Amino acid sequence: MPETRSTRSTIAGAITAGLIVAGFCLILLWHDPLIFWNDDYELSVLPVFADVARSWSEGHWPLLSPYSWVCGNLAGEFQYGTFSAFVNSAVILIWKFPLTFSQQAAALSITHLFVLAVGTFLLARDRRFSIPLSIFVALVASLNGWIICWGATDWFGALGAFTWLPWAWWGAERALDRPRTQWRFLWPAPFVYLLITGGFPYTVLMLLLLIAWLSIKSLGQMRSIRSILPMLFGVALGFGLSAPAWLAILDLVQGSARELQPASAHWQWLVPPAALPGLILPLWTVNWTDFSSRLVPHPGTELACGLVAPVALIAGFIWRGRMLARRIKWELILLVLVLLLSMIPTAGLFRWSFRWLPFFHLVLAVCAAEALQMLRGVGSSLRWPGSATPATAALALVVLTAITMSISRMGGSYAFPLIGIFLGLAALWYFLEYFLRDSGFRRWTPPAITFFALLATYLCIPPNCGVPKYNLSQELLKPSPLDPRRLYLSIYPWAEFTYRVEKKPQPIGQIVRPGSTSMWAGLRFINGYSPIRPAGIAREFYATIHGEIDPGTGDYLLNYQAGEDGELARLGVDGIVVARELDIVPHPTSEWELVASTDEGRVFHRPPAPFARVRSVSSIDTRPNEQFVSATISRIIDSRNRVEVDVDVPNGDRPALLTFSRPYFRGYEARLGKQKLAVSSYRGLFPVVEVPAGSHGQLILTYRPAWLTWGSAAAIACTLVVMLGFFAAIL
Repeated sequence: MPETRSTRSTIAGAITAGLIVAGFCLILLWHDPLIFWNDDYELSVLPVFADVARSWSEGHWPLLSPYSWVCGNLAGEFQYGTFSAFVNSAVILIWKFPLTFSQQAAALSITHLFVLAVGTFLLARDRRFSIPLSIFVALVASLNGWIICWGATDWFGALGAFTWLPWAWWGAERALDRPRTQWRFLWPAPFVYLLITGGFPYTVLMLLLLIAWLSIKSLGQMRSIRSILPMLFGVALGFGLSAPAWLAILDLVQGSARELQPASAHWQWLVPPAALPGLILPLWTVNWTDFSSRLVPHPGTELACGLVAPVALIAGFIWRGRMLARRIKWELILLVLVLLLSMIPTAGLFRWSFRWLPFFHLVLAVCAAEALQMLRGVGSSLRWPGSATPATAALALVVLTAITMSISRMGGSYAFPLIGIFLGLAALWYFLEYFLRDSGFRRWTPPAITFFALLATYLCIPPNCGVPKYNLSQELLKPSPLDPRRLYLSIYPWAEFTYRVEKKPQPIGQIVRPGSTSMWAGLRFINGYSPIRPAGIAREFYATIHGEIDPGTGDYLLNYQAGEDGELARLGVDGIVVARELDIVPHPTSEWELVASTDEGRVFHRPPAPFARVRSVSSIDTRPNEQFVSATISRIIDSRNRVEVDVDVPNGDRPALLTFSRPYFRGYEARLGKQKLAVSSYRGLFPVVEVPAGSHGQLILTYRPAWLTWGSAAAIACTLVVMLGFFAAIL
């Protein structure tokens, strides 16, 4: 019976923690309705999820998108959670409601923050923390500065994956708990799957570090390799369940533009050691290295954790240092290691080391809760007002940090009124420790102070950290004045510098469709937002991450490759969009017709009708010594992951050559009836299929890469193991 009551209180506490986090977000949303609507969320995340919702409504798995060539492989982009059951379910459900863009973004982020808080609470409760302390840990993990300023409001993939790290930690520790049943290896599997498919490689690194740390810790305590086998098997099952996701990115990143990123990217956004006082006062401003490798003054908003966590840990070491060190020595090692990783340059395909900060905040919260629990245990021996309680440490550290900030002029532009608020919160905590000394409410002061300190931080310091915002209206759901039947190339300057609200406060995008915004209206564009840029077209046209085509390349294409025999015609481009800021037009002008002109840009169409999605060509410059016969093509069904076309090739000694107006990726297969045909590409840009002379029937081009076949087989096998283990455990 006591165990049942404990389970009920844990479930109620977990839901309460989630609701508190959701309520916190609603307050921020009331203060700024666009708080979750920034930069990548606008140009990339939300339009892609609109396409994902459309794909499922049409009965297709959203592996590919027909509405962007640069961002055409949604599975390979990884960050869109193509294989995550949770992400896809959330998108399908949220898109059922008539919400605006910013409301959809808020709903998606708040949903994940709620789940993150619940998982962190469960992790804390399993470590025998009280309900108030468990809520405190959940608040720090879910509402810390990095999660709010980046994960929840810009890089959704980071939030989508990190949501499940506390759950994976919780499951892994249960798998290490020997008194549990022999089926305890099942605990981490589903959460590892959800973490990996959530779509953020950095979080996968966090998971690997966590598993290595748990393994070393268990081996150090149990002195037996068998103690970690259930956990490792469960983690392996999770990797197996998520195999299509990680195999996709490993395959697509090879030869991608991401492999060519400059070495300077590894030195950007490192946490400066001088910024660490931001853990106490987030307005502490020092120079950080930004995306342009420039040293710029930046407040330590990413370090915000609600004041209580760092001061509790410091107070613990002041008051009971040796006892605390013995109690949390393993957690302290992990804490220091993660902090160091956030300060040193990255390597390989990774960049921006400050992305380790969410993990740092989670470990910090756990360590702080241990310190608070230990200090509460010796609380009867503390004498008011001179003892080194966390509240005393908070007041002293805030005062010292504020004085140092004033002397060294590191307060930036947000010093008032935030310093006063933090001083008030520290003083309030100090006096509550005295007035509530014998009251049960005293246990709730750490989560309460944390809540209000974080709230004050985000109300005083803009959480978007200076990233651009764009005024994208709901009109982008409409294709007009563009034609959904055509394939467009959009030439526009850097969106970040040209279309942000400071430069263009009016609604933008109806003509140029920056990033992946063409997906909202189902318009086919070459352009698209892609951090990886696996498509050959991205490398050929020197496309940037945000979707802009290199200006020099754009000028060359419009002046020399826009004719009937040019490269744009071979791609199937029959629409050109040119931003008003650029003074170029497609040549020869006799082959293009100006169909729309606004303050934003001009639209040109190649008359008279749009190109067919599948065409038979008599020659191609990559095979200069060969001639091909013209085949009769009819009944083209161009769907998301496959193309069906009826083809009739005349008899003779020459085959036909079919070109498909879609981006090429490794893994396309073609069949004509029962005959398998080879699929090649035109310079890695679009698929090409040679059809033998005299052939006729239905040709089917399908995207079925090896990573999908093998990954799906692994996922199915692991699913069967999990299901059998689950049923065996409950019988």
